[in-house]
Amino acid sequence: MNNTIYTRQQYLEIIRKEKNTVRLVQVMLVVVFLAAWEIAAYTGVIDAFIVSSPSRMVSTFFLMAQSDLAVHILYTVGETIVGFTIGVVLGFFMAVGLWYSDFVSRVAAPFLVVTNSLPKIALGPVIIVWVGAGISAIITMAVAISLIVTVMELSHGFYATDKNMMVTVQSFGADKWQIFQKVVMPYNIPVLFQSLKVNIGLSLVGVIAGEFLVSKAGLGYLIVYAGQVFKMDLVMMSVVLLGFIAFLMYSAVSGLEKLAVKIINHI
Repeated sequence: MNNTIYTRQQYLEIIRKEKNTVRLVQVMLVVVFLAAWEIAAYTGVIDAFIVSSPSRMVSTFFLMAQSDLAVHILYTVGETIVGFTIGVVLGFFMAVGLWYSDFVSRVAAPFLVVTNSLPKIALGPVIIVWVGAGISAIITMAVAISLIVTVMELSHGFYATDKNMMVTVQSFGADKWQIFQKVVMPYNIPVLFQSLKVNIGLSLVGVIAGEFLVSKAGLGYLIVYAGQVFKMDLVMMSVVLLGFIAFLMYSAVSGLEKLAVKIINHI
């Protein structure tokens, strides 16, 4: 057991070094993976036509960047942000409503479980008929995938709030809405942002699923088109771009979380 006592500066330095080490290992893993992939494709261990290679994807990226790649990226990112925002806002207010009314919560619980278990992609044709074949259908798909997860995660967090804290505030005459404002919501800021981190990825999944079905632009459309004409370099490049976009969106939510924590700590 390590009983060493550190000063605050020494402790922060240790934490900083650990973070840097983690980042370095992550970068090394990516570099090793890409190098192994490139070597395996070059030596014929794997079929470069089927699984492509990093160098071929880079060439495809620069070729597509000279045409309409930026348009496809903007379509996918824009649809994801809109679907994500709608899903989070609707999910938040639904979760608040369920917490506020125990009766409604008990009635809705089994329906939420069943709805969450449904494969949302299977509803694609129905969604297209309901809202039309276009961006609206893609955004609706993203909302359908992320909405119920938001409701269930936030509802669970609201109900898990420290009961003693709520009773204490209630003893001072606070009504249920004031309890939510002063106790439940601040207590569940980490739950909210954890939900955001999950839902940004789910929204992207919903958008790509929608683009598979109806879109004429976007990275999902590129993947379908490239697969149909056997341009596997374009398929793999689009998949890698999706991973990069998902990483950037997740990082943006994480940055927003840190900012929110700082603001709350200063209040």
